[in-house]
Amino acid sequence: MNSKFKTLALALVALVISLGAKAQDAALIYGKLTTIDGDTYTGQIRWGKEEAYWTDLLNGTKEENDNYRYLSREDRDELRDRSRVRSSWGGFRVSWNSDDYRTTHEFQARFGDISKLEITRRSEVRLTMRNGETMYVDGGSNDFGSDIHVMDAELGKTTFRWSRVESVEFMDTPASFEKMGDVLYGTVEFYGGEYKGVIQWDHDERLSTDILDGDTRDGDVKIEFGNIASIEREGGGSQVLLKSGRDMYLRGSNDVNSENRGIIVTTEFGRVDIPWREFKKVTFSDAPANLPSYSSFANMKKLSGTVKTTDGKTLSGELIYDLDEEYGFEMLQGEDDNVKYIIPMENIRSIVPKNYEYSTVTMKNGTTVTIGEARDVSEDNDGVLVFTGSGDPTYVLWEDIEEITIN
Repeated sequence: MNSKFKTLALALVALVISLGAKAQDAALIYGKLTTIDGDTYTGQIRWGKEEAYWTDLLNGTKEENDNYRYLSREDRDELRDRSRVRSSWGGFRVSWNSDDYRTTHEFQARFGDISKLEITRRSEVRLTMRNGETMYVDGGSNDFGSDIHVMDAELGKTTFRWSRVESVEFMDTPASFEKMGDVLYGTVEFYGGEYKGVIQWDHDERLSTDILDGDTRDGDVKIEFGNIASIEREGGGSQVLLKSGRDMYLRGSNDVNSENRGIIVTTEFGRVDIPWREFKKVTFSDAPANLPSYSSFANMKKLSGTVKTTDGKTLSGELIYDLDEEYGFEMLQGEDDNVKYIIPMENIRSIVPKNYEYSTVTMKNGTTVTIGEARDVSEDNDGVLVFTGSGDPTYVLWEDIEEITIN
């Protein structure tokens, strides 16, 4: 009898582990790629050597921004007069035409926010978003022109040059499919605290089958991330502990020394990019079952909320933030002590400008950060449009904003 109970218990444990793994797999990008010849390939998708999760970002530049039409000539003149061309990680360009004022904004959307991507030129795509809206996005990042990998059920991992691809149609990740690797998840400790979430190592490796390179005193090693328990920065290299208990000191590679581009943690509120000089240690663990799947992004809404002005006015309605972001999927960027934050607007509860360079941002999960050094949260912000009724919106300059609350 005890033997039967033991067998049943082991079977239940195996079932729970299997179901948990399948739930984690739903975080992986899945879809159908169509070539310029009309051939189709369906399976897990990876963008170049990087993007593999629905929460990963497609980066580009918006071709058009019609929101400046809501500004009066006086408003445009004032923006032009106070604008300075700045070079920052969230940079922008200003048109200095005497009759106009426009800035060129970055485009960032999670792959889960996209229904279909069609390549129109080498450096341009036509996106159909989950709400049916279409937009053209220019290049400016390695997401454009990159190879695309599909784990086809029959052919295995197949790689396509950008020039051979006509479109990619995204779809729900099935419960069972051939995959390129498992989710990397864990806790990253840095000098400002710690964050838990999906891990991207060196802005690149993010699956269990990806490789950590380094030199030991005995020779070169290549270790699959799925075998690693923790990595700790130490001196000019890193101390690596394997799940087997073996540990070693690695150096001589940008995976484990100061040439590392940083560790990105996708948390429940957004992405945190921690530079190597701020990094202390990552400890890997099993990913939870509730990571965002494709269905998590289906309910795409316009931004709405309330703007309180410095002269005591309160304006409520749909919002266009920085004359650019008008949907919840769009991103707010900022920096705190060299740690960069990229936060979906839908995850933000409030934004309070603190001075010319910084704002305090409070998330809906209660996390609060004071970030700056980017136009979204500094005096370079072009202000907010508030649609309070059926007529034209009210335009509020950034310097006149006391607080923005997002629904």
